[in-house]
Amino acid sequence: MNYLSTMLDTLLLTARDVVPIAVILFGFQLGVLKRAIANWRRVLLGFIYVIIGLSLFLVGLELALFPIGQSMASQLTSPDFLHPEGGDTPFIWQDYLWVYLFAAAIGFSTTIAEPSLIAVAIKANEVSGGAIGIQGLRISVAIGVAMGIALGCFRIVVGDPIHYYIMAGYVLVVIQTYYAPKMIVPLAYDSGGVTTSTVTVPLVAALGLGLATNVAGRDPLIDGFGLIAFASLFPMITVMGYAQLVEFLSQRKSAKERDHAL
Repeated sequence: MNYLSTMLDTLLLTARDVVPIAVILFGFQLGVLKRAIANWRRVLLGFIYVIIGLSLFLVGLELALFPIGQSMASQLTSPDFLHPEGGDTPFIWQDYLWVYLFAAAIGFSTTIAEPSLIAVAIKANEVSGGAIGIQGLRISVAIGVAMGIALGCFRIVVGDPIHYYIMAGYVLVVIQTYYAPKMIVPLAYDSGGVTTSTVTVPLVAALGLGLATNVAGRDPLIDGFGLIAFASLFPMITVMGYAQLVEFLSQRKSAKERDHAL
């Protein structure tokens, strides 16, 4: 009964959020453009599917993924796991190796499953005429998120101020922007935004809060948040790096073909 009530509440909240979008779209189509909506029954059915699908997804996050993220962070940082042999030896950053590996794995897997990234990758492939590969873009973004979240967890463990990491990261982004292929730069910047969506954010936030809660001397409010910033920053670096690598390999291949032709 409790699950049914949760589902109903989430369904109503989702409908409340989606209906204004539908009103704006239909209002501009009918009132401003003054054109009929093609296949309006299918469009309406699609909106219903969106509301039901989002509701089920959000309930699933609340009941499964979010608690499991907190539980994993708590277990991976427990003294019994870090020092199974016992003793009063103080914890050092190397003791949290499994936390970094888990953070990287969860960042990669959630990004690969991110619906917004899939949509962006498909559109980028269509617009570029196949020059930008769907899987290549998704994997490069996922690697960036994995690196970013792992580094963010390291920052929480050692207690460094977050702004040093973010400033250094954006300096690297600015340098890459100058040297990366111009076609990929806007897409790389957008790739940082699509990672902060429905799948990635709840798990990453749960991981950061759980880690800051269980590491001695860390404040969940000050140290627990900020992982999303890493998840947004590093995909820009890896996507531009991927484009630079592809361009370098392409130029190298062309140079070899010219040498053979001569």
